[in-house]
Amino acid sequence: MKALRIFIFLLLVSGSLKALDIYDEIANAIRSGDSRQIALYFNSSVDLTILNQEDVYSKAQAELIVKDFLTKNPPKSFVLVHKGSSKEGILYAIGNLVSASGKTFRTSFFVRMNSGKYLLQEIRFETE
Repeated sequence: MKALRIFIFLLLVSGSLKALDIYDEIANAIRSGDSRQIALYFNSSVDLTILNQEDVYSKAQAELIVKDFLTKNPPKSFVLVHKGSSKEGILYAIGNLVSASGKTFRTSFFVRMNSGKYLLQEIRFETE
């Protein structure tokens, strides 16, 4: 019985560590400015907001749109300022992306577990 409790505890801790890692993995992908790296985390469709344009796109379309945005606004830095989760199991984070030209974009993303993997459901790049 004690072994079962330990196993369950380790399983829960392992899941929590994966959740913490996904924040850093996505933040690093954004920081790198590599749309292909970011798209690795996209779900099959992504709710994407860039400045004042918002729509739902396929994974491939979203990657191209993010690539265009990051080409025009190459990241100088990206810092997460807030992380959290909802009762429904959605993880979210808010950060500041500073472009090479000095513009700051409030960047937020929402992640959900899907088929055993954390995938981006929504990502936003908005002016402050």
